[in-house]
Amino acid sequence: MIKNIVFDISNVLAPFRFKEFLAEKGFDAAMIKRIIKASVMTPYWTEYEKGKLTYDEVMNAFISVDPEIADELYKAYGECSGIMGKYDYTEGWIDALKGAGYKLYCITNFTPAGYEQCYDSISFIERFDGIVCSFKEGIAKPDPEIYKLLLSRYDLKAEECVFIDDTEENVLSAKKLGFAGIVFTGYEDAVAGLDEIIGSR
Repeated sequence: MIKNIVFDISNVLAPFRFKEFLAEKGFDAAMIKRIIKASVMTPYWTEYEKGKLTYDEVMNAFISVDPEIADELYKAYGECSGIMGKYDYTEGWIDALKGAGYKLYCITNFTPAGYEQCYDSISFIERFDGIVCSFKEGIAKPDPEIYKLLLSRYDLKAEECVFIDDTEENVLSAKKLGFAGIVFTGYEDAVAGLDEIIGSR
């Protein structure tokens, strides 16, 4: 019996609008690609999401990848407000699930700056029954330990949980521990998938 719905946040409950965010800062497509390659696509980003690197440390690491765009990297990451947006369906989805008696949790990979500066876009997490955030725990998805932490901290059973994430690797990691899983491709498909899982158990 499913009792708990466990969400990822980025691109499931709130859009991670990274390219749009950089375009709004005046970067063209070529520079956006270069910034992404020097930052998000490096192992340093994951370490930042785990809280293992400070802002200054991660910026120095990004710059070491592409020293010629140091100024652009600082412009890109000096202020993160606006990098997360809002979906129209999120609050209603939370209302419906809570109204149906489900407990809601989230496991999210977030950088400290993103979490603090974009909190207005993700303030719905205050309505959740529990949260595991990568930079606070020193672990990030798809590491199995982050899912185990949620289970132990909130005294949950994996077989009573559905995990919804837009990254297949993260969902597969949860499923190996006994979670039901949905790879998020859109709100309507996720609702249908959730109904199917709940109806089959």
